[in-house]
Parts: sequence; structure tokens; C-alpha cells
Amino acid sequence: MQFKQLVKGFMGVMLLAALTGCGSGNSGKSDEAAKEKLVVQFVPTNNDGTMEAKAKPFAEYLSKKLDREVEVTLATDYSTIVEAMSSGQVDVGIMPPAAYVQAKDMDAAEAILTSQLGDYDQKTGLPLEGELTNTFKGEILVREDSGLNKLTDLKGKKIATLSPNSASGYIYPVAELKDAGVDPTTDATLTTVNDIPSEITAVLNGQMDAAFVFEGARNVFGSSFSDNDLFKELKVLYLTEGDIPNDAIAVQPKMDDKLKEEIKEVFLGMKDDEDGAEAMSLWGHQGYEEAADSAYDTIREYTEKAAE
Repeated sequence: MQFKQLVKGFMGVMLLAALTGCGSGNSGKSDEAAKEKLVVQFVPTNNDGTMEAKAKPFAEYLSKKLDREVEVTLATDYSTIVEAMSSGQVDVGIMPPAAYVQAKDMDAAEAILTSQLGDYDQKTGLPLEGELTNTFKGEILVREDSGLNKLTDLKGKKIATLSPNSASGYIYPVAELKDAGVDPTTDATLTTVNDIPSEITAVLNGQMDAAFVFEGARNVFGSSFSDNDLFKELKVLYLTEGDIPNDAIAVQPKMDDKLKEEIKEVFLGMKDDEDGAEAMSLWGHQGYEEAADSAYDTIREYTEKAAE
């Protein structure tokens, strides 16, 4: 009898151990399941078809740093990234300023960081070595031989623009043209194109008289025009008086605070990491700093003025 009780006791211990082992195994799987996939999206400055392949190493970089699966997708334009954030399809948006403000006003985005860009000498248009800035200007480019020299010369002209949701490619130059007494929506012909290289091409070949771009565009896209010297063939007719806040790194407002902090730390460390710095070059960022949401208030003011 004692032997039978001993056997029953031993079997009970073994069964308890087995159940405990199964429980700990499931717990591990549960922890892994809790790390849901993150979807990151950005708006490419150049729609030449190469960006999707370049985005893959960035997804791998983030996956490694955040210890979870990350998918990086490309927005087709400024409005689609807003729609993706508002519908919850995207967790992290690398968002142009006007797109961020639109999503923010829909309670669909929270800026955790603001990007830093290389600064430019406004007289020469050349980069200032080692200088970073958290704002930029809108820039209006025309042909050097165009005979156009001041903002009001654009009356009656053909102008290439980006999406009406683009701060430098539409909102700021339109608003300041109106301030100068020229309403480009009625006093000129505006044509929306897909990207800045397309705008530049249209001005170079005479299809358009001017293009609304961001400050430093001739530097950024110079290598795409091997048969042209953009600094000799194009000139800056105008730089916007208003400063435009840089892109926002924005997350879903209801995202877990711990995950927000992890994402913030990864982006803050990218400039000091070779792979991170290479990833940032996809959208021209050179670093990040804490976001001041009030810095984006000027976007709302200019958007209203451009829409008047």
C-alpha cells in the first residue's frame, strides 16, 4: 500500500511539472505574440521606382532595433499617409509637416520627434557644412534666362506644383504670392506633378515657367540631371519668408507609452549608427530632436491663407 501511494505521489509531481512546463512554454509564445508587427510609412521625395527596394534595409534595421517585425511602406502622395494614419493602417508615419498637421487635427497622429536637415546658405544655395536646422523654406525655381526676377512676374505664367497638401510645394508659395497681390489659382496656371524631379524637368524644357520646391532642391536632385548644371540653368526666384517646420516622426496617439519611447530612442540614435544614417538618407534627414508641437501651428495659418 505504501508503495502504491509513493507511486501515485511521484506521478502527481511529474504531472504538475509537465503542466508547469507547458504553461511556461505558452507564456513565451504569448510574449512573442504581444510584439505585434509595426507598419511604418513615409512619402518619397522621388517616385522613380527605386525607393521600395531601398526601404527594405530600413525595415530590417528597425526590426532588429525594436525586436519585432517591421514593415516599411511608401505613401503614393501626401494625402494617402494621412488616410493611412487615420484608418490605423500605419503605426509610425514619417510625415511631411502639412500632412502631419492634418492627421494631428484628426486625432490620428502624435509627433514624438522632429527631423533635422542640413542648412543652406540662402545667397549661394549651397549647403552649410555641419550646420543643421529644424526648419526650411519654400523655393521657387525658374530658368536663369527666363527674364523672371520678382514674385509678381509670375502673373500669367505656368507653374509646376506638388500636392496642395505640400507645404513648400504648394501652401507657402501660394499664400505668399497672394500676399504679393497675385492669386496663382486665378492669375496663373498651376499644374500638379508627382515629384520634384518632374517639376525641375518641366522648367528645364520650357513646359513650365516656374516650380514650387523645397529649399536646396537643386543640391538634392542634381545627380538626377547628369546632362544639366542646375545651378547654371536654374535660379531661385524666391524663398518664402515663412519658415516651414521639418518632417515629424509621428505615431498613433493610443500607442503604448513604452513602445513610443523605444521608437523615439531608435530614431534619436540613428545619426550615430552607420546603418541608421544610411536609412535616414532615404528622406534626407540628418538627425532628430524632441518635437515641439506648437512649431507646427504656422502650417495651419498658411494653409488657411492658401485656401482663401
